[in-house]
Amino acid sequence: MIKKDIPFTALICLVVASAAPADIQATFHVAPDGNDTNTSSESEPFAMIDKARQVVRTVKDDKGMNGDHDWYPFFSTDPNATVVEIIEAFADRATIEQDFHDVKEVWGAGQQQVRNIWTNLAVYHLNLWMHKLVELWSWHRSHDEFTDRSQSPWDDAARRPSHTDRRKALRQHIIQTELSTLVAARWLPRKILDLVQRGFGRLNA
Repeated sequence: MIKKDIPFTALICLVVASAAPADIQATFHVAPDGNDTNTSSESEPFAMIDKARQVVRTVKDDKGMNGDHDWYPFFSTDPNATVVEIIEAFADRATIEQDFHDVKEVWGAGQQQVRNIWTNLAVYHLNLWMHKLVELWSWHRSHDEFTDRSQSPWDDAARRPSHTDRRKALRQHIIQTELSTLVAARWLPRKILDLVQRGFGRLNA
């Protein structure tokens, strides 16, 4: 619920899943002193969010955007914020939430069985460091290095690599480096070298 005594500007940006044409993007301003018969510009805002929602539904129907991911609404309480600034703020917030999700679900932050509060704090920081080290290692690498979907043909090949994909790629890189070092060590027994060679071949398959 929006309180009437708080100035409020709602920006709704309709974005198609791929590249949004300019005629599908729109901005609607809503303010307590507005009027639903106005044009929804900054100088003539709507009075109610419901009015902006009705207009959005009309635009969706006209453009044939009936899917769940055909458009996204973004809201801002800053009447001077531009479309780019609002989307960038949303992206920053989404990044924080995604990082927190990865630290919890991928690295298991909060699941360690330790009792001391300072040990819990140390473990959590260790998870944060591991997360950031993976992201740092993969920062300048091509997305193609992380999007091998040969083992999961049902997956979307164009999907952006997740943190799990990056961690898996780093693990394989470390194992390949270790195996290469072992192969170069000719003083190892022949059975060990053969085993390493077979493992190296499976990783490169």
